[in-house]
Amino acid sequence: MRIERKWAMPDKRTFTIKPIKELIHEECDYNGWFEPFPFVYKEDALEYLSRIPDGHANGVLFDPPFSLRQLKECYDGIGRAITGDESRMIYTQWKDEIARVIKPGGKCISFAWNSGGLGKSRGFETTRILLVPHGGNRNDTIVTVERKVQYEL
Repeated sequence: MRIERKWAMPDKRTFTIKPIKELIHEECDYNGWFEPFPFVYKEDALEYLSRIPDGHANGVLFDPPFSLRQLKECYDGIGRAITGDESRMIYTQWKDEIARVIKPGGKCISFAWNSGGLGKSRGFETTRILLVPHGGNRNDTIVTVERKVQYEL
């Protein structure tokens, strides 16, 4: 496993942060890749992912809303209120759907405040971690690259 640490200024557009942008260009060819959380959130990610057939994606960029506040803002923006109970379950549902759509050998690149990614229980192995500290009291962005090694759970 490759572990790196590169400092960068934060940006609400995660993919424009220089070391993250470089990692994406190294790991992703964009052919058959999906991003269920576009910067301007336009639809429920579960609905979007449900339209992708099993094992169809070469990869997924998984950059969900990090905090409960961000989650509520995204769903409010598409006219759907999200409850506290839903917010606790939705991350598991997103990860299950992402694991379903990625083909064997495909990748998931996750962006979070932890390196949990999709995990072994969903058939993935971690191949690379990038820590991006932003200085001061800001949380690091942790980028986890995983490869799907198992199709059926």
